[in-house]
Amino acid sequence: MPLSVPKKKPVRSKRFDQKREAILATAARLFNERGLKGVTLNQIAASVGLETTSITYYYRRKEDLAVSCMLRTIAEIELSVRKAALMSSVVERVEHFFRLYANLLAAIAAGDQPPLIGFGDVRSLPEATASVVFTAYSDMFRGIRKLLSGSETAALTRQSLNARAHLVVSAMHWMGVWIGRYEIDDYPRIAQRVADLLLYGLAGPSQTWPNATSLHEMDFAEFPLAPDDSGEAFLRAATELINEQGYHGASVDKISARINLTKGSFYHHNETKLDLVSACWERSFAVMRHTLQAAQLSRETGWNRCCAALSSLVRFQLSERGPLLRASAISALPDHVHRDQVLHTWQALTERIASLLVDGLVDSSVRPHDSSVCAQLLSSTINAAAELKQWVPGIDMGNAASLYARPALLGLLCGD
Repeated sequence: MPLSVPKKKPVRSKRFDQKREAILATAARLFNERGLKGVTLNQIAASVGLETTSITYYYRRKEDLAVSCMLRTIAEIELSVRKAALMSSVVERVEHFFRLYANLLAAIAAGDQPPLIGFGDVRSLPEATASVVFTAYSDMFRGIRKLLSGSETAALTRQSLNARAHLVVSAMHWMGVWIGRYEIDDYPRIAQRVADLLLYGLAGPSQTWPNATSLHEMDFAEFPLAPDDSGEAFLRAATELINEQGYHGASVDKISARINLTKGSFYHHNETKLDLVSACWERSFAVMRHTLQAAQLSRETGWNRCCAALSSLVRFQLSERGPLLRASAISALPDHVHRDQVLHTWQALTERIASLLVDGLVDSSVRPHDSSVCAQLLSSTINAAAELKQWVPGIDMGNAASLYARPALLGLLCGD
């Protein structure tokens, strides 16, 4: 029997590295636009001007390519984390980190750096492959949490530090989405405003966090959703699965199996999967719209309205009626019409948050700030609350407002 000859590894050269970087950059862009399941190796190859067989010379599977994109993004972020860690205080470290990250985003916008891939589809990867990304991402998270450890935060519990690190991470990711609305040379100023809002919060002079009784009385997210029937159950199951595995990963079979119903029952309630996803978006938007509208109509101060609205939505994310559909699901929608509609509504609701902030500026219960930037930060805070349990062990509806919503509005440096 002839001996099998092992396949040779590609020979590394300058030309090899250049082509590999071009593949990674193109793949990251396409994955961001269409989601992991919505892109094929053929499409990536065509965009780079290669045959598919040439792509497999570098990456045998699409999933291997996605992992390389994600690990490169993590490496870029960790580089900023390591540089920021050299600063002597929490304030300096947070400010320096966002300044460096804004510089990276500016280089990407100018075409001098390849795009960073999002992580919304990481759970749709095979388990063994995804674990590599999760391990690297968890290390990155711990590095960011360490930036928050210092004399200013020495009294905080590990649980509180985790929640605040999650605030920073979510602000960082979301910043990459919305900062493109500004001129590139304005990125450093925007980064400074982001860091300032994260560190010092929004409270005006002599404003304090409302007590639990007041927050409960202002629980604006008590939204009259549909009865707890199978139609509502499908919406919740689909929302959970799309958040976990993306639009393409959340199959009709998986959605039906999660609530122990048949595929036939799915089509009894929904004509198509896209119809169900559209209903999930409308459900999530309806909860946000109801909450923000109730806050706008309240006779409370602008500060109390912001506290109550944010707490209500964070608590809803962790309730039996939650979660809300995450923004990471937008890119994987199958056509630009639906994506544009969802993005338009998302931005309109973010503007509604900005309107609440302006109310606080008018009555002086909120300190002077850039309401446009702050609204984006609070939007990211609400969005990221859907996965709080993964990063803050022990968090639940009962303590989410104090652990997560409170430092989002009082600042990372506020005590427990």
